[in-house]
Order: sequence, then structure tokens, then C-alpha cells
Amino acid sequence: MANFALKVIRLGFSVLQAVSPRLAGRAAFLLFCRTPSQRPKGGKAKAAHAAGAARLAGAERFVLKLSSGAKAHAYRLNGGALGKRKRYLVTHGWGSSVVYMADLVSTLAATGAEVVALDFPGHGRARGRFLHMGLAVEAIAAAGERFGAFDAAIGHSFGGAALMVSAAALLPDAAPVTGERLVLIGAPSDMAWLFTDFGRLIGLGAAAQAALENEVHHVTGRRLEDFDAGNTAGTISSSVLVVHAEDDKEVSSAHARRYGATGKRVRLFWANGFGHRRIVGAAPVLGAVAAFLEEEAHKELECIKKDAEIIPIFELPARRAAL
Repeated sequence: MANFALKVIRLGFSVLQAVSPRLAGRAAFLLFCRTPSQRPKGGKAKAAHAAGAARLAGAERFVLKLSSGAKAHAYRLNGGALGKRKRYLVTHGWGSSVVYMADLVSTLAATGAEVVALDFPGHGRARGRFLHMGLAVEAIAAAGERFGAFDAAIGHSFGGAALMVSAAALLPDAAPVTGERLVLIGAPSDMAWLFTDFGRLIGLGAAAQAALENEVHHVTGRRLEDFDAGNTAGTISSSVLVVHAEDDKEVSSAHARRYGATGKRVRLFWANGFGHRRIVGAAPVLGAVAAFLEEEAHKELECIKKDAEIIPIFELPARRAAL
């Protein structure tokens, strides 16, 4: 937020919470859920948006109506009656959209798989300016209902966290995402820190902060502390690949380590040097994701034996290139 706008917001919440912490908490929740403008800002963002849109120009497009009344948007590549093939779901991060993940989507489609990529409400072609975790999980469920079961799901940042919440069936009214494999790229493992940071940013006191966090329970039926995927990653049946950069300035690498400590089904791939946003299109990441999703890599998750040599799965793309 710009300094002047932030000062005005802080002043407004200072007055409101003095009158009613509960109303201040509700207002803070609405502000928290307000999504950024969908128009790309700056030359690089505009170029990336245009390039991504061009790559997805031939994709089928679908509007997904959610039970809440909100709408999501889906792109589909390699769809229709093309024979038996894998089906993958792709989800984006907060303030992003599918067009910024076009490299990943194209890489997955090049394998011959059917790829469904979601624009959450308030993002991309879905329009609107409002999103929370409950709506994201509902959009994932709507995609499953419309397109069928997914063999794997890949999500970046908020989209990765939403996939984990869905897979863990934390919201019982939304059918969980299917699939034997999940890929989480730069994804947070819990939501509480975001609410804490946001409350501190806009100057909420303890009572208003509690009211803000209580809105999560009011909207989703779950308390904020329940959205701790770091505690549920080890309980889901899917194998999970966690991709993260230690130089990620938006989502700490500590989240990846939390995921990695949850059990043998979770594997880490460090993509250092690519930060939080460039990571979704980085060649080493695309290679690692493709390798993880391949059937032979799935059968032997930790390694592949070749000529009596054990090759870690995350070295596989580079090693193949050298062969």
C-alpha cells in the first residue's frame, strides 16, 4: 500500500475499532480479501501477460459457477475425446493468473496430458475483486465436478496452499481434489502469519485482530489455526513435491521445510535463485515437475537406479540432458 493510503486506512481502523472491534474485524476481513487490480503494471508485467495470453490463445475456456454465487474461470488444453490420458490441474497465486503460468501449463500439455488451469474468483478472466480460501477450495471442487478426477494438481503460492487445504478435506462441503501427486511451488504451509502481518500493517488492536480471525470461522466453518497444511501434509494419500527458493522474499523457505518434515511422501526441491515469482517458469523447476509427474518417477519416488547408480529424482532432468 502507498504510504498515504496506509495512513488513511490506519486512521480509519483506529477510529472504528475504538467504537466496535467486531465491526473493525469484519471490515479488515473484507479488505484482506480484496484482490489486486488485474491489469499488469510495468513493462515486464505487461510483456509477460501478453506472452502468456498468446500461448493460451488456443485453449478452451470455461466459466465455473460456484455455489456461493462467485465464478471461476478455467482454461483447458488437450481436452475432449482424445483417448485415455493424464489430467492435471494448475492453480495460481494471489494477485496472479493462469497467463503468468503459461510456461508451466505448456510444459504439462506437451506431455500429452489434459491440462485444466484455474483462474480463481477475483483473478484473471474470472473478474471480480474478492477471494478467500473457502472460495478457492470451492473453485477447485467445481473444476473436479466439471472435468472429472485429476491425476495430479500443481499450485503456486496461495494456489498451492489451496490445493493442500482441498486435499486434506478441511472444508467438508467441498469435494477434495483427487490425484496421486501434488506439486506445491512457493506455497505457504499455514495462513495465520498472513493475518498477523496484515493486522499489524493496518494497526489492529488485540480485540479487532481476534474479530478479524474469527471471520475466517464465520465464512468457512473452520478456525484460522485449522488451515495449517504443514500439519496435514503427512496425512494425505498423495505424494507431494515441494518446490521452493531459499531466496523467496514473499513466502519464507521455512514453510517448505515444514512440509518436508511431515513425512516420507513429501519431497523437497530447492530452486534457489528464482525467488517467488520467476520460479514458476524456471527451466529446472519445469524439468523437476515433469519428472515427478512421470509414471516411472512416481513408481520410484525417491530415486531411479541406472547402472547400479542411484540418481535422486531432483537430479533427473539434468542427468537426462547429459545422457
